[in-house]
Amino acid sequence: MARPHDIAFACNCGKLAGTLRGASPGAGTHSECFCRDCRAAELHLGQPDPAPGPVGIFQTTPDRLTITKGADRLAVFSFGDKNLLRWQAACCGTPLFNTPRSARFSFVGIRTNILGETAPLGPVVGQAFLPTDSGKTRHKGLPRFIWGALSRSALQLITGRWKKTPFFKADGATLVSPVEVLPQGTRKALLDAAS
Repeated sequence: MARPHDIAFACNCGKLAGTLRGASPGAGTHSECFCRDCRAAELHLGQPDPAPGPVGIFQTTPDRLTITKGADRLAVFSFGDKNLLRWQAACCGTPLFNTPRSARFSFVGIRTNILGETAPLGPVVGQAFLPTDSGKTRHKGLPRFIWGALSRSALQLITGRWKKTPFFKADGATLVSPVEVLPQGTRKALLDAAS
């Protein structure tokens, strides 16, 4: 197994930057997502439509992230008041991270295209919502996705490392930025406009 490696990350304009510490295939799950939400998030932020390709994600724990510059530029939105949080750089609209709404579920999906390199992550081992010829979707490596996220989060809860996160304030409950909840129907409108 590859040795852990620190990887720099930055938004497109470079005003927000940081480090993913200890990246390795054992520290997370290198994956790809083809879901409608990930695609709509790109479109909402003015990024190129990834379809028919995926959005690259490295799933790990928030304590591995350190924001060294521009933390005040972190902004967050969601497609509903219970949906996944989607973090971006307010300065240039670069999609950065996906997290749950609770710090206690210690999980972050890091957009791999913001990383200075991806080789230390190892190969892609899972694909979510992969389109099929029948028009339905399927998943590759789903048990690995689920087990990885749950086991890492459980360990963070036991050790108290869930509190080490750039997304929540010291109380572990308050987000560092207010969530912009997009109006109902936004996702559909974005996808319809791109079709």
